Amino acid sequence: LEISNICARDCHYCGIRSGNDTLERYRMPDDAIMACVHEAVDYRYGTVVLQAGEDYGITREWMAGLVRRIKSETGLAVTLSLGERSDEDLVAWKEAGADRYLVRFETSNRELYDRIHPPLPGIVSDRFALLRRLREIGYEIGSGVMIGIPGQTWKDLADDIEAFRTLDLDMIGVGPFIPHQATPLGYGIDQLRAPEGEQVPNTELMTYKVIALARIACPNANIPSTTALATLNTPTGRELGLSRGANIVMPNLTPKKYRAMYEIYPAKACIDETAADCRACMHRRIISIGREVGSGHGDSPNRNKKRAA
Repeated sequence: LEISNICARDCHYCGIRSGNDTLERYRMPDDAIMACVHEAVDYRYGTVVLQAGEDYGITREWMAGLVRRIKSETGLAVTLSLGERSDEDLVAWKEAGADRYLVRFETSNRELYDRIHPPLPGIVSDRFALLRRLREIGYEIGSGVMIGIPGQTWKDLADDIEAFRTLDLDMIGVGPFIPHQATPLGYGIDQLRAPEGEQVPNTELMTYKVIALARIACPNANIPSTTALATLNTPTGRELGLSRGANIVMPNLTPKKYRAMYEIYPAKACIDETAADCRACMHRRIISIGREVGSGHGDSPNRNKKRAA
């Protein structure tokens, strides 16, 4: 559920970056969010993901109250994906009942990371440290990378997969870099590419390979077959992802009037669907490859293994 496309950051690949002044901005009100949450309950989903840009209009108190409301009115697990937030925010949201937090480190190459992630004034971004802190607070943690960022080498990608393992991630999201015309990486890509023979391609096939390698490196992690894969291959992208190591799909609950405004990359799949359309489509796709739709909160097998120990 994409609750806000407002973002303080100016990342060079993301369509909702602060510097994109062509984008209509929104922040969903509480009651609209809760209507979607109750729709999730009706569809027998086990969890809801609240996703936004790094929107500081989403205050500590407001989000804590929203999480408490979701927990009191439903039996859903709550996953947050709200960017880099203060320790006080993260602790308050966990105490309110949030179960999981997702923040992608995008690349383990610090120089490449700094090149495409301009920092906020006076703040040093260290997403590895943030992920470790989220674990200490008690969250299930999720992260991931883009495949084929201009300047990403094969060594970088190997280091990324090793980082999945050493961070002991509960969820791993990987998707192809898809250029957006309103970003610095949407133009001038050729000047930023790694030397010939070293640049990782941003292809559908390369994304499947990384999913498969992530599954080998992290056998107990949840790995989604993403909307980005469906954007590259609408007929069978999600199914192929599930067949090559992924075990999760993420139906979209965002109301249609907001979907097109949450354009982190262009031509995003399914922006004209309703939540009901998306549920029916996902169910059909899972059944078509001989799988069954799971039930429950979707807790990470990795997390469950630790609890049993």
